[in-house]
Amino acid sequence: MAIHFYWGEDDFALQQAVKLLQEKTLDPDWASFNFDRISGDTGDTGVIQALNQSLTPPFGLGSRLVWLMNTHLTSRCSDELLAELDRTLPIIPDHTTLLLTSTSKPDGRLKVTKLLQKQAQVREFSPIPPWKTDQIAQQVRQTAQEIGVKLDAGAIDLLVEAVGNNTRQLHNELEKIRLFAIDTKTPLTADAIAPLVTATSQSSLKLAAAIRQGDTGQSLELVADLLSQNEPALRIVATLIGQFRQRLWIKAMLDAGERDDSAIAKAADLGNPKQLYFLRQELSAFSTIQFQKALPLLLELEFGLKRQGLEEVAALQTKVIELCQLFKTRRR
Repeated sequence: MAIHFYWGEDDFALQQAVKLLQEKTLDPDWASFNFDRISGDTGDTGVIQALNQSLTPPFGLGSRLVWLMNTHLTSRCSDELLAELDRTLPIIPDHTTLLLTSTSKPDGRLKVTKLLQKQAQVREFSPIPPWKTDQIAQQVRQTAQEIGVKLDAGAIDLLVEAVGNNTRQLHNELEKIRLFAIDTKTPLTADAIAPLVTATSQSSLKLAAAIRQGDTGQSLELVADLLSQNEPALRIVATLIGQFRQRLWIKAMLDAGERDDSAIAKAADLGNPKQLYFLRQELSAFSTIQFQKALPLLLELEFGLKRQGLEEVAALQTKVIELCQLFKTRRR
């Protein structure tokens, strides 16, 4: 018996995991007989169909894979369906793999979620927050290793800047690099891969940096570029909030006399304490009050976009101008 529940909004990463599961489970010559895709949009009917197929022996060689796609099971589940799941999941035979996928986070309060946590292997596929560059860098390293590309630290930084948390673009860029450097034995540098890498989106991190420099013109250009590339306004704001909140924590702790890098990194949710050396240098040019005033402006913008239906372009432009003025006029 193998039951998997994959959930999250990173559709590309989730689909890659499904592909690996297919390769592991199915015999290529018998895949058309033993691979069942069932839509979760059919509600309870689809779930019952998936359970019934899971109890059906595979035809020919290999195992059977039953995929219940885009299920809403962990958001709502009737008592009757829960009873059927409770009865069937433990008796799914070893020759069958049942896969359930959903874009939504499972509701941990529901009995069906607790049942799946007990019976299934649960994996989350959520995009890494754009401001957590340490985690994105680790994702670049891991994906490069899986694809078979050797990169030095500079090349990894370049990809982090170019693709951010976009796993689909990361995979595409690394495939290009792999073909380019198929006979290369040494790690590739940033200069070597720069001509190959497509920076399809301006980074929200660049926007945060431009705001801190008080550069209104560049900041407005970056806002326009991000929106033209269909970057959601709320995602841009979330990145800015993460960047400015993190710097406020660090600045406040330094002002309070804290010198333990590990303690500061933990409080500021900074994955690599070694980054504090560079952040200290950056923050020496600013006052704590700048970040204290910046954060409410960003939270006000987030609230307005979520609850008040503000027009995205005008709202972002207005707040970016306010933030740039704050950092331009109050820099030490």
